[in-house]
Amino acid sequence: MEHIYPIFDKMLTRADKENLLGQRGLMVWFTGLSGSGKSTIAIALERELQKRGLLCRILDGDNIRSGINNNLGFSEEDRIENIRRIAEVGKLFVDTGIITIAAFISPNNALREMAANIIGKNDFMEIYVSTPLEECERRDVKGLYAKARRGEIKNFTGISAPFEAPVHPALSIDTSKLSVEESVAELLKLILPKIRINGIL
Repeated sequence: MEHIYPIFDKMLTRADKENLLGQRGLMVWFTGLSGSGKSTIAIALERELQKRGLLCRILDGDNIRSGINNNLGFSEEDRIENIRRIAEVGKLFVDTGIITIAAFISPNNALREMAANIIGKNDFMEIYVSTPLEECERRDVKGLYAKARRGEIKNFTGISAPFEAPVHPALSIDTSKLSVEESVAELLKLILPKIRINGIL
């Protein structure tokens, strides 16, 4: 049977969405220890990109764990599924032309590789917030590190569970040495050329 409206047979493409927004989709994936500054930098980056008229979406523990992943715990299997779902959601945003900013500990290279493969490596920018453990502990207003050292929190990354530093991150940021403004400035140098369409931005 012939389609009555053949023009509606296909969904709009990623290029259609990107041309509408005037930007290219990209995943900026922050990894690092708890307290390293991932979310702080992510929020500051989003504000700077919005000032330039660019549409962004932050994915972090607050909006992911309370929503799409609220049925997951912290077992090894659930941690893997947590990152897999984040990557799949991120891919949808990126394919819509949205600059997507993910801020998750994502403690090992295998997890981040999985995320990159789901999203597409050309659209995936890994940012390592390399703030030292001692500084992360010093900032810990919730006392999570202290609880982990007392054995009250099991499998806490950096204390009772390992963290693997990225092998080849697009950028490393140590927030014990760089201010938020300096960190965002470094990120903008990296990101803006990747999201330009026809040299515009």
